[in-house]
Amino acid sequence: MSERGWRAVDSYFNETIVGRDSVLEATLKANAAAGLPSIDVSPAQGKMLTLLARVARAEKALEIGTLGGYSTICIARALPREGRLLSIEYSDSHAKVARANIARAGLADRVEVRAGAALDILPAIEAERLGPFDFVFIDADKSNNANYLGWALRLSRPGTTIIVDNVVRDGRIADASAKDPDVTGTRRMFEMMAREPRLQATAIQTVGDKGWDGFALAVVE
Repeated sequence: MSERGWRAVDSYFNETIVGRDSVLEATLKANAAAGLPSIDVSPAQGKMLTLLARVARAEKALEIGTLGGYSTICIARALPREGRLLSIEYSDSHAKVARANIARAGLADRVEVRAGAALDILPAIEAERLGPFDFVFIDADKSNNANYLGWALRLSRPGTTIIVDNVVRDGRIADASAKDPDVTGTRRMFEMMAREPRLQATAIQTVGDKGWDGFALAVVE
């Protein structure tokens, strides 16, 4: 099937079971107006994040890679009113857009966006004893995926759900000759998952609005 066909199927899902969402549509418009790259999760993927966080009964969640807050809103919707989502965004300007989107969604009371390099902020989160987190979503620079997974483990508990986005890379993840840092970084993450006794993990390929990609799902034992 062609990419046109993939998009048609995603449109069908969006029209039937995902549904239109004025808040998320406004988020995408605000992101575009601010010049953010159009790399948010799709509506179906966003709904999946909401449902997975709900299945995990998450009360505390961690997101590495906020962008404009689309996925942040999806995850935060699954949390109880007293829940907390801590999201890390490298770009100050992106974080500013995300905070405005999150406030418009009525979720500012349970979401904090910290701006800066995640590998600088994560040790501070540990020092502040803000974990363990029940749900972790990793969607930042792929070259550091193994480092982010390591921190997710440090800030987890038995039962924590960890999702890593964009792990197929148009199929290049299976190309041993690929030298792209995003591919090699993701491959190191999979190798870490494979040898980590505390993790049970799998990965799923996806096609649709975002092309050919996929996500990894792991649960801490």
